Amino acid sequence: MELTTLLVAVVVFVVAYAWFQRPDPHLPPSPRRPLPIFGHLFYMSSDPRTQFKGWRKQCGDIYSLYMGKTLVVVLNGYDLIKEALVKKADVFSDRPPFFLDKTIGLEDHGVIFSSGALWKEQRSVSLSILRAFGMGKNLLADKIQEEVGCYTNYLASLKGKPTDIRVMTNISTSNVICSILIGHRFEYTDTEFQDLIKKLGALVCDQQNVSLVHFFMWLRHLPGDFFKAKKMSVNMNAIMDALSKFLVEKKRHIEDANDVCNLIDAYIIERNKKLKAGISTTLNDRNLLKIMIDLFGAGTETTSTTIYWCVLYMLHYPDVQNKVHQEIKSQIGTDRAPTIQDKSKLTYLNAVIMETQRLASIVPLSLTHLCSEEAALGKYVLPKGTYIMPNLDSVLHDKTIWGEDAMSFRAERFIDNNGKLEIPEQFIPFSIGRRMCLGEALAKMELFLFLSAMFQKFQFLPPSPSSVPELSYVSGIVITPKHYEVRMIERK
Repeated sequence: MELTTLLVAVVVFVVAYAWFQRPDPHLPPSPRRPLPIFGHLFYMSSDPRTQFKGWRKQCGDIYSLYMGKTLVVVLNGYDLIKEALVKKADVFSDRPPFFLDKTIGLEDHGVIFSSGALWKEQRSVSLSILRAFGMGKNLLADKIQEEVGCYTNYLASLKGKPTDIRVMTNISTSNVICSILIGHRFEYTDTEFQDLIKKLGALVCDQQNVSLVHFFMWLRHLPGDFFKAKKMSVNMNAIMDALSKFLVEKKRHIEDANDVCNLIDAYIIERNKKLKAGISTTLNDRNLLKIMIDLFGAGTETTSTTIYWCVLYMLHYPDVQNKVHQEIKSQIGTDRAPTIQDKSKLTYLNAVIMETQRLASIVPLSLTHLCSEEAALGKYVLPKGTYIMPNLDSVLHDKTIWGEDAMSFRAERFIDNNGKLEIPEQFIPFSIGRRMCLGEALAKMELFLFLSAMFQKFQFLPPSPSSVPELSYVSGIVITPKHYEVRMIERK
């Protein structure tokens, strides 16, 4: 009798579940019927970018996924992404909760994962500080160039030995953002900072936009660490503690606006001005700490990963590498390092950098947005609270935009018939709209100055002619190449 009752209960549950899970005609279609409680989470593969490409073919440019009970709508194609993030930015500019921010008690703080009025003030102040420090101008370019000199000296010291340059590249690009944040750079031999950079790298590789822990945060309390939630929490706390130490050491009340040498000083000055004038503000120590964490992570990992990808591509396309070197040699020479003033002279190098960004597509699913109110998108109506996931791969790898060879490395696609640089509006590696990358101008400066110096001074060769590293990657929130070794041979 008890078995019969149980079977009847199971049947009723299955029938009720099937009834309530009927597709809603107002919502985008789903590639598969969601499971009870977990939705589509257990359908997700270890490489979502390949899976999302297949689901686009099945469902079209817009489709629904359920991560637990959370509705996630994936957007594909430039026109649809632009409609949501640019034309309807008032509705699609907020951020959903983020697991790692929750673990350090700074959810909805800072500039990357905050929303609403708080985000607007934090972004405005952060952007004005970065611009004051010379983002996009010669002042900051000179500081970057000093770091580039240290980095190329390190590469020269390798004497052509096969080496994985990833960690040192991370440290060097991190030094640029650290000089802005805290007014200090770190020596490459600093083992504590090396360890911090390795923790940041692990953090980026261990998480994805569709990780279970973002939707079931209680998983971090389970025994063991099957979902890497505990490991990610430990690494995130280590980064917060390190930056918090610098904040405590450097924090002081400054009245003289001329005494500004880092973001901490500039932020505190701006906060004090508002408080003195009786203006309500969200500028405080918690938001400042979170901005430091945001900029440290984003400013380190994305730029260094792009450089790491570029070197790997050059191992596969030595003719491209030689062409860049010849352009630098003819336009600048080899007696001095390239400067930011040389950028307009090096058309082919700029095209190579952009082709690296396009093909590598290192943040393929961008960062998730939140629908702040019910809104129409295409022919569908999305309820308030819907997560919006823009698939940048669908734009940067679109054959209708870039041609049938979209998955091949061809820098010439960014050069017009007159030999001038041509940048299609669909080139959106920094995303698009109000929430596009805050440090885009800084990243562009770094990529040009680092890579121009590297191409000028070195030839990149594989460990041996028969062992060219594969163009394979580790799928995380940032797509990084699998570790590889390269020989950096100084040119005569």
